[in-house]
Amino acid sequence: MNAFHVWIRPLGHICGVRVDGIKNTEWLLNRLGQSFVFKSCEPVREELGSTCCSFRVMFSSQMSHPLFRRLLGAIPEVSLLMEPAA
Repeated sequence: MNAFHVWIRPLGHICGVRVDGIKNTEWLLNRLGQSFVFKSCEPVREELGSTCCSFRVMFSSQMSHPLFRRLLGAIPEVSLLMEPAA
């Protein structure tokens, strides 16, 4: 699989995630689902006029922002980018 871009934006107790491509989004969610600390996310939204999809992840005692960032960064196919907080 080719590398793809993933942007994350911490928003307090949640993290906005944007992924380049629906197939990449599905693959990433499946991959994250294999981690015992990643349980679920909000429904995926396809962005109009873009190839990107977005969803939000809730942080908890088991899934903090630093841990989520490390999980994403450890996936070789993910090119992780930070978005500034809104």
